[in-house]
Amino acid sequence: MSVEVGTAPAPTHATSLPIDYGKRLMVTAGRASMDLGGRIADKLGVDLTSAGLKTFSDGEVYCRYGESIRGADIFIVQSIAGNEAEGLTVNDALVELLVMIDAAVGASAHRVIAVTPWYGYSRQDKKSAPREPITARLVAKCVETAGADRLMTMDLHAGQLQGFFSNPVDHMTAMPLLTQYVKDQLGEAGDLVIVAPDAGRVKLTRKFAGTVGCEYALLEKERPAQQVAEIGYVIGQEKVEGHRAVIVDDIIDTGGTLAAGAQTVLDAGASEVYAVATHGIFSGNAFETLAASPLAGIVVTDTVPLRAGAPDLIRVLTCADILTRTVREIFTDGSVSEIFAGENQLF
Repeated sequence: MSVEVGTAPAPTHATSLPIDYGKRLMVTAGRASMDLGGRIADKLGVDLTSAGLKTFSDGEVYCRYGESIRGADIFIVQSIAGNEAEGLTVNDALVELLVMIDAAVGASAHRVIAVTPWYGYSRQDKKSAPREPITARLVAKCVETAGADRLMTMDLHAGQLQGFFSNPVDHMTAMPLLTQYVKDQLGEAGDLVIVAPDAGRVKLTRKFAGTVGCEYALLEKERPAQQVAEIGYVIGQEKVEGHRAVIVDDIIDTGGTLAAGAQTVLDAGASEVYAVATHGIFSGNAFETLAASPLAGIVVTDTVPLRAGAPDLIRVLTCADILTRTVREIFTDGSVSEIFAGENQLF
């Protein structure tokens, strides 16, 4: 149908226009998530677009995409995490992400989607004491100000972080991946008990235990200061005795809390203790702490690159399949929640 200039089109009852806009999907990655970005691109059947990243001698980050991204939906994969192999700190990764977003906006991308499987600074989501910043909110402002149209992330530390954004946030979860591993590798459901590391993880633990088909218990814990925790006792000790226990959390950082919790669970009568978590940060002396702990095994995903020197008890599963399916749904304007049958609201 052609329409003359200045003439109103004829009335129609069509609900949409069958126009092919020639949408293009592109995937690029920052240096904190280059391996994960490559896996996602491979599964999508596209080449990983080079962002031309480099660091000048004074520490400034430079970015220039190696090909035209005009009119494309570009997914920028970059966890806000350090990468020792690339010489990046968490702050380097954040600035690099912002630079990549701004470069994509300036290059006339149609949509810019920030894919941050690990959302750094997520634990600074509220004021715990006077004169503290809410840094998780600041990071959200920075990402949106840089020009991101959407954020994809995985297993946020707290659900309210989604409220720091004005643009859509797609919240993924690695729980299906981790629950399947527990069911396949750690024994029959009747031999297992899932343990929450603190009261804040009880809802997550209940869902995890329900999926596995076993009971759950709770560790009583106090945190007198940042990165310091004091484990009290096991609530539901009768469920732990004689069972293989699995401590479920979203993050493993320095490992001190996890090591102490594992010992408490063993003292409560568990036969073995394992740990599963989405984000394995393993900062400081975490490897030494966990290697000396009574844990029989630790499973994390590749949202954060694993440093060299990890002890043999740590196993890394890739979350690339989950992220790939999500990228497809976003690109085709499909339903993200259907990937998880609506079970990605964990809080």
